[in-house]
Amino acid sequence: MSDYNSYFNQTPAAMYLECLVPGEVLCLTLYGREKLASEMHKMEHFFRIKMTKGFVALQQRIKILLFNAPQKRYEEFAKLYPVLVQQIPKKMIAEFLGLRRETLSRLYSSSK
Repeated sequence: MSDYNSYFNQTPAAMYLECLVPGEVLCLTLYGREKLASEMHKMEHFFRIKMTKGFVALQQRIKILLFNAPQKRYEEFAKLYPVLVQQIPKKMIAEFLGLRRETLSRLYSSSK
């Protein structure tokens, strides 16, 4: 995960990630990435596949946010991530879905 605009243009990041559980963070500089890609064809292929999959996922998320009603957004999220619906704060789910917390509360209570 990265703020790719920042990463590739070497500018300060505008986005950040927030971990929900303890984990390990590995960092790869742009120079290190380019060096790996130039020295190892398989790494270049790996980076290309990961970027392509990330781009497709981002497009899908944008389509969901633009074209689906709040109820549909929540239903899709709950279907894809049933464990997260139970484990993370509703405020975070609302932010992810582009909803107000109150709207999510109504949707959550009506779907039970």
